[in-house]
Amino acid sequence: MKKTLLSLLLALVLALTACGGNSGTPSDSSAPAAGGSTLVYGSGDYTRINPAMDEHGEINILLFNGLTAHDGKNQVVPSLARSWEFDESTYTYTFHLEEGVKWHDGQPFTAGDVKFTIEAIMDPDNGSENAPNYEDVEEITVVDDHTVAFRLSAPNAAFLDYMTMSVLPRHLLEGEDFQESAFFRAPVGTGPYQLAAWDEGQAITLARNEDYFKGPANIETIVFKIVTDDNAKAVQMQSGELDLALLTPKDAANFQGKEGFTVYEMETSDYRGILFNFQNPYWTENRDLIPAVCCAIDRQAIVDAVLLGRGVPAYSPLQRNLYNLEDVERWDCDPARARQILEDAGCTLNGEGFYERDGQEVGFVLSVGAGDQVRLDIAQAAAQQLQEVGIRCTVEVPAKVDWGGQMAYLIGWGSPFDADDHTYKVFGTGKGANYSGYSNPQVDQYLSEARQSADPAVRKAAYARFQEALAADPAFAFICYVDADYTAKSSLQGISPDTVMGHHGVGIFWNVCDWTIG
Repeated sequence: MKKTLLSLLLALVLALTACGGNSGTPSDSSAPAAGGSTLVYGSGDYTRINPAMDEHGEINILLFNGLTAHDGKNQVVPSLARSWEFDESTYTYTFHLEEGVKWHDGQPFTAGDVKFTIEAIMDPDNGSENAPNYEDVEEITVVDDHTVAFRLSAPNAAFLDYMTMSVLPRHLLEGEDFQESAFFRAPVGTGPYQLAAWDEGQAITLARNEDYFKGPANIETIVFKIVTDDNAKAVQMQSGELDLALLTPKDAANFQGKEGFTVYEMETSDYRGILFNFQNPYWTENRDLIPAVCCAIDRQAIVDAVLLGRGVPAYSPLQRNLYNLEDVERWDCDPARARQILEDAGCTLNGEGFYERDGQEVGFVLSVGAGDQVRLDIAQAAAQQLQEVGIRCTVEVPAKVDWGGQMAYLIGWGSPFDADDHTYKVFGTGKGANYSGYSNPQVDQYLSEARQSADPAVRKAAYARFQEALAADPAFAFICYVDADYTAKSSLQGISPDTVMGHHGVGIFWNVCDWTIG
């Protein structure tokens, strides 16, 4: 297997080098030449490209396709499946697949690949955080090479959204370890671009798939240049090393109105908040103090100072969803209320101005992932506000996130798609993306009710009850929604500025085949 993949990678590199074009392919992928037929994107780092196991990855949509896709309005549209129907009596979706689609290695794409991919995600031994999306799938039937059927145990209103999942090639992954396979360092998909080179920690180079079933993209080469430092991205945009990058609000402001650059101020469903780790004994003993944490945070001040107004205060995971409940308890900033909650719980001030409970000081360590300056700034601002009401909060940036051992984490989540996405698997007991260990039977009940109905009125009522239950027993202290400031050279055309972005601003590449760069 490894020999096959390495041979394929070498062949792709040689093929790309031989291609013509305005700029050709850089021989050193770590220092590509921007402009011409090459687009250089300032990217975070990748240790693997594994859409089945890892939810996030801007590069996935360039290499792979799902049966369905999302358009610029985040609505479900056909992709590898040209059509489908749903049998309400048996809860069965039948998908009719595009014919003549080939993997990047020339092998034919078939319904067997679809069955293989979803079953791999569902396999608990593989540990996919996406598994809850498919837990109601009871049977997958390959009718023929171009027809596949999914029989569910109950209705799932988000199922077509979840079929945007990247389909993977059975002939290259069958029998492989889905966490460790070398395939995920040399992925082969059906998408508009194929892997040409991967210079670890430097750049990932993609070549246009000339045989793409929807027609070849306009831009020949896309380089994901690895730039993990936010400040470095801005410097490299200014120097011309990058054609496109997601910048911090402060850095993007420096490009507003500057000749040769366009700043796309894009709305997102991407929120930030404090995740409380209920696997840590501290929150077992002090769960009732979480509302005080929520009331101590001045969200608008953080939006103004850290985001420069490029966002809004947050109070719900569905705040930018059609099922948002406007009048839910928001735990608005109210330091007096925060202190009252603490004192009602038996907390008293010590000589240093911090509250204590049963001889233990009230406070916690807030962990932040490395490399995200905006998230760090949000955490430090929130920690200062908490200390001002008598809750000792300190911020740390650990080398590695310890989901089970840490006290709290500056989390980011959010989806512009169906309301089930980023709620059921994030707040449901024991679900794949529930990193906090949160459990609330009412939350579980209402999320299940909402996903199992296609009736908007039923779903609206269920999501309203879910939001009320979550507010009464917070899993997170929601802080803000962070909008995305993509900065591009003005020669790059085709970006859809009105599309609502997802977590980490993901989604900008949805129509990449239509982009051009002069």
